[in-house]
Amino acid sequence: MQLDLNLLTALDALLEEGSVAGAAARLHVTAPAMSRSLGRIRKATGDQILVRTGRSMVPTTRALAMRAEVHGLVQQAHRLLSAQQELDLATLERVFTVRWHDALTAACGTALITAVHRQAPGVQLRLSAEPGTDTPELRRGEVDLESGSSRPTAPDIRHRLVGEDRLVVAVRPGHPLTEGPLGIERYTAAEHLTVSRRGRLRDPIDDALTTPGHERRVVAAVPTTALALQLALDTDLVVTLPDAVTRAARNRLGLITLPLPVQMPDVPLYLLWHRRYDDDRAHTWLRDQATETIQTLFMPPAASQQVPTATD
Repeated sequence: MQLDLNLLTALDALLEEGSVAGAAARLHVTAPAMSRSLGRIRKATGDQILVRTGRSMVPTTRALAMRAEVHGLVQQAHRLLSAQQELDLATLERVFTVRWHDALTAACGTALITAVHRQAPGVQLRLSAEPGTDTPELRRGEVDLESGSSRPTAPDIRHRLVGEDRLVVAVRPGHPLTEGPLGIERYTAAEHLTVSRRGRLRDPIDDALTTPGHERRVVAAVPTTALALQLALDTDLVVTLPDAVTRAARNRLGLITLPLPVQMPDVPLYLLWHRRYDDDRAHTWLRDQATETIQTLFMPPAASQQVPTATD
C-alpha cells in the first residue's frame, strides 16, 4: 500500500478547522485541492471523516477518536524535520494551546497574545479553560503549556517555577470586616466563598484553621475567580485568593484587600509541558514569552499604581 504522508497533514488540518475551506486556508492550498485530499482520506480510512450538518461540517466518531493521535504524529514529524533549522519567528506558523487557570488568563492573556503576535504574527494561540477533572492532554499533545500550583509527579511532564503568591482576603467597600483589625475570629464568623472548578467547599485554608480549633462558614463554591470577585463585590461574601494574580481584577472592581489572619504558605505557580517539547525551539520561545509575561505580576507595583487597602 502506497501511503501519502501528506494526507496526515491534511487530515490534521481538517480535524482542527472542521471545514474544507478552513483547512485549505491553513495549509495555503485551494479549496478544491483540499476537497480532493478529503476524498483520498475517506478512501484510505473507509470513513467519511467530516459530514455535513446544515451549513457546517462535524467530525465522525472515528475522526474524533483519531484526532489526538493524528495531531501528535504531525507534530512529531514537524519536529523531526525542523529540529536543526533556526527559528524564524517572522515566518513561523503554529497553533499553540495554552491552558491556564482563569485568573492567570485574565491577568496575563492580553499581554501574552500581544507579545506573541508582535514577534510571530503567523502564530495562533488557543487559550483553553481548565477542565473539571484531571486529563492527560499534555501527554497527548492537545495542550502545549499549562499552569499549576503543584509540581507534577509524572516523570514525562516538565515544570518551571515562575512565581510564588501570597493569599489575601477580598471584600466589598464598606464590608463589616473593613472596620477594625481582622482577627481570626472575625474572619471565621463571616460567610465565605471557595473557588473550585470541581465545586469543592473546602480548601487548604480550612485545614489550616482546624489546627487552632477554628472553622469558617463556606456558603458557596464557584468555578471561576471572576465570578467569585463579582459576588464579593455584590454581597457580604468573603473570598480568599492569590494576591498578585488577582490584583488587577480586584483593583478594577474596587474591592478592598485585607491580610489573611491565618498563617499560610505561599502559593507556587508552575508552567507545565510535556518533555517532547524540550528541544522544540518554537515551544521554548513560547515558554520564555509566557514566563516573562507572568513574572511581571510578581514585580512590586509602582507607587503610582498602588491602590490603598484597608490595612494601609
